[in-house]
Order: sequence, then structure tokens, then C-alpha cells
Amino acid sequence: MEFRLIDRIRERTAQGREDVRLGIGDDAALVAPPAGQEVAIAIDTMVEGVHFPQGIAPADIGWKSLAVNLSDLAAMGATPSWALLALTLPRQPVEQVQSFIDGYAEGFAQLAQSYRLALIGGDTTRGMLTVSVAVHGFVPPGQALTRAGARAGDVVLVTGTLGDAAAGLRLLQAGARVAEGDGRAAYLIERLHRPTPRVKAGLALRGRATACIDVSDGLLADLGHVCEASALGAEIDASLLPRSSMLLGAFDETMTRDLALSGGDDYELCFTVPPSLVAEVQGDLARLGCGATRIGRMVEGTGVRVRDEQGQWLETTHRGWDHFA
Repeated sequence: MEFRLIDRIRERTAQGREDVRLGIGDDAALVAPPAGQEVAIAIDTMVEGVHFPQGIAPADIGWKSLAVNLSDLAAMGATPSWALLALTLPRQPVEQVQSFIDGYAEGFAQLAQSYRLALIGGDTTRGMLTVSVAVHGFVPPGQALTRAGARAGDVVLVTGTLGDAAAGLRLLQAGARVAEGDGRAAYLIERLHRPTPRVKAGLALRGRATACIDVSDGLLADLGHVCEASALGAEIDASLLPRSSMLLGAFDETMTRDLALSGGDDYELCFTVPPSLVAEVQGDLARLGCGATRIGRMVEGTGVRVRDEQGQWLETTHRGWDHFA
């Protein structure tokens, strides 16, 4: 049974790469990193009921489980190359397991093919539905983006829009169902289930961004990691937070602001650049289709402070997602 499942995954995710010497089917994969490149490696685990709700389409799980890892590579300015997959599947009739595998592999492959990413190995076992994906990517020596390196006076920017995915989750938790013609709910829930990893933006930021992170746990939490790594503080203007028209049409101003600040799961990039490069970077990312919005600046001090529309400092008790809180 296990080997038949592995064969189904392999058939649906096949992606030829010259640097993969031996892929799925042996005790380990053999790969050949290109000369003169460093290898960036990231891994994420998704558990049903924690990272995705019960009943979500298997194809959406496949897409998102890869997307969240590609987002980590994007934040490092790395080009994706290979992936490993570990699936823990609950005990179910064979037909249901095969149907899940087929749907999962379809969603995974849809995204993987966009980056010529090859699935080179993994494992399957029984238990609570859990998906772990490890990804590998290449970056020239010394050019990786990190959370450290921001300087006082650098401008803080973020790609895309914030708060959409958290809004989609809130709608699902409230029992919302996507009805025909309900474009607002459909858009927000799609942003939750199928985030877009900003790989091209990460590549464009190499050599220009002084620090970078992807927004997975919430802007306040993730920008806080940049502050800690760079030994600085950050000041954010709430009025500048980029929010989609779909989000603004679904919730009031206070809620959209809170979702943008601490909702998480958007997988946009938050990064810092010197003031002299802001216009250039914004122009380049606009041409890539994701854009970049200036939301604040790095300052001497610690932590992230948020200024409201009246210029007053906000009390922000909820900073973002914490798995162990």
C-alpha cells in the first residue's frame, strides 16, 4: 500500500532536473548542487485543525504545504530547486486515501511546476493528518537575505496586501460558505488556502534589501524578529498598511487594521531598504505584479511600535501567532 501511494505521488509530481541524480525510489536522493552556490534549506509542518481546517480540499493542502516553504526561500532570496515530503495519513478506506493523495499531489505539482521544483523523496506513515515539506534552494555566496542587517533610518516595506488570509479564516470559523457571486468571501478564503510565495520579489531584493522576512505569524511578530536580529526598533504607521478592497469591504477599519497587523498567514515579504533605494525597489516589484508599500522605518531602540491615524501610539496586545502560547 505504502509503495503504491509513493508511486501515485511520484507520477503526479514528476519534474525533470539535471541536478537530480537519483530521486524518489531509493533509500536517499542524490543531488548535485551547482558550483559556486550556497544551499538554503527550510522545513515546515502543517497539522490538520491547527494549520488548516478539517474538510479543506486536498489540492489546497498540497498547494499551501509547498507555498509556505517557498515563502521561506523567497525571504532568503533563494531560487527553489528540490523538496522532500513526509505525509502522515489517518486510517481510512483505500479509496479515500488514494483520492486524498491524488488531490494533494495535484495541488503540490501545480505550484512546483511554476518553479521547476523537483520532489526528490520523502516518507508516508499513519496517524493524525500531518504534512511536512522540506525545500532546498540556491543563492550566490554572500547574497542571501537575512533578518539581520537592517540599519537605523532604513525604510520598512511589505509586498502585496496584509490581513486577507486571516480574514478568510475568520469567515470560515464563522461558518461562511462561498456562494455563487460572493467574490469577496471567495477571494479572502482563496488567499488563506492558496498563498502566493513571493519568490521573484525575493530574488529582486538581493543586494538591495538590508533585511527580510516572510509574514507568516503576523506583521508585528515577524517584523519583531527583524528588530531583534538587527538590534533595532521599528515604527509603523497603521494608515499605510496595504489592505485589499475585498478585506476593506468585509470588515470595519479597526478589524482590518488588526488583521493586517497580527493576522498572519499572508506570506508576503516584509523587508528593509535604505531610503535612496525605495523608489527603485518599488518600481521593480510593481513590474513583478506584487508591488511594495512603505509602512514605516527602522529606529534605534527595541520592538515594534504602531502609530494610529491620529498620530498616537497604539496598544498592541496581540502580536501574532504563537504555536506554544
